[in-house]
Amino acid sequence: MHELSITRLIDAPPETVWRVWTERTEEWFCPKPWRVEIQEQDLRPGGRSAMVMHGPAGEEMPMEGVFLEVVPGRRIVSTDAFKAGWQPQGPFMVAITEFEPEGDKTRYRATARHWTEEARQQHEAMGFQGGWGKVAEQLAQLAETEAHAG
Repeated sequence: MHELSITRLIDAPPETVWRVWTERTEEWFCPKPWRVEIQEQDLRPGGRSAMVMHGPAGEEMPMEGVFLEVVPGRRIVSTDAFKAGWQPQGPFMVAITEFEPEGDKTRYRATARHWTEEARQQHEAMGFQGGWGKVAEQLAQLAETEAHAG
């Protein structure tokens, strides 16, 4: 498969990482100084995912897709191949996010599957490792802070 993937061990239980991933998305989704504005996150198979990424120089990158699979606390699969209502659009990838328990921690894995090797190479050249790695770091910081508060 034409995959790119990052993995990180997060010092927080899966339910905490899941909660931060699903409820605090605007705080971790983009590498700073970028930010994201969530328009809709209907976290169920067939549900709409819509957001706009905002860059520091006024850039705007709208993103829309649908969720294909949601296993609460464990796995989320989405794609940009469709808009809500199964309206086809130019596909780039399928995103697979996994939250695996590892003792009292979480093995977080985010994978991007592409239709072609060319698309995979394009995503890699766009800075996949650095960008998705930074996002995983931001997610981990929030989850670890929440898990160890109090």
